[in-house]
Amino acid sequence: MRTRIIFSLKNRGAYVPFHHQYLLAQVIKGLLIFGPEKSYVEFNQYNFSGLKGQTKVSRKGLHYFSSKVTLVFACSDQAFMDYFLARLFEQKEIIVGNLHLVPEAMEQEEPVKISDESRFLCISPIVVIPAAFNDESGKKFVSPESDEFSDLLYDSTLARMEAHGKYTAEQLTSFYKFQIVPDHDYIQRIQASHKKFARIYPLYDSDVKFEVRGYTFPFTLYAAKEVQQFVYENGLGYFTHKGFGMLDVANNDSIQRTTQQEMVYA
Repeated sequence: MRTRIIFSLKNRGAYVPFHHQYLLAQVIKGLLIFGPEKSYVEFNQYNFSGLKGQTKVSRKGLHYFSSKVTLVFACSDQAFMDYFLARLFEQKEIIVGNLHLVPEAMEQEEPVKISDESRFLCISPIVVIPAAFNDESGKKFVSPESDEFSDLLYDSTLARMEAHGKYTAEQLTSFYKFQIVPDHDYIQRIQASHKKFARIYPLYDSDVKFEVRGYTFPFTLYAAKEVQQFVYENGLGYFTHKGFGMLDVANNDSIQRTTQQEMVYA
């Protein structure tokens, strides 16, 4: 399930870095560490987007000028989702970078129809190689059109599905079909315009700064429906609980929602 969280922005014009997932990850982790349910402190089966709103670019980063800012949060565990949202809306204000945000409302996104062939867009960068201390292998470039790219994501996805605990060994064995086919024309256009679809991004884990390479491009995934649904709800690749690997289905009207609930402070 995916929920759109709406914040009021108190200081319009304030900014965050272009890639601010690590700031959001720190806020989320803080809510879990200092919450009453200690069993969720190490929970990591969730995913989230960057902050969305009307922005302008400067040397400092992204300046937000809209009165509302949104964040998409995804998790297939309803109990955790309910707990996290309750913790979030207990806060009078959330500070992300220089933004002062007031949690205002939440909207549940409509379920999407996913088959064994789905075209996805990257809402946040996909990480295919995990970071390691004092090791730069996480910054290695892997061509998205290579078998290695699909193989790395297959391995990480199956490992995460196994850790999720909701799939039997027989089911996991049956999920052998997994192939990512990038939009070749898109990649060609990006390269021709001297832009990048793969960049180095910072992330923090246990107070240690790491750098990883993240990829953003549209692609088609050929895999079992259960696998497709899992990556849609939980993200694709490594460090999804740090805000990497969030996907959306191409041509999906994610603005449509089934429910809208105004949240009241406790």
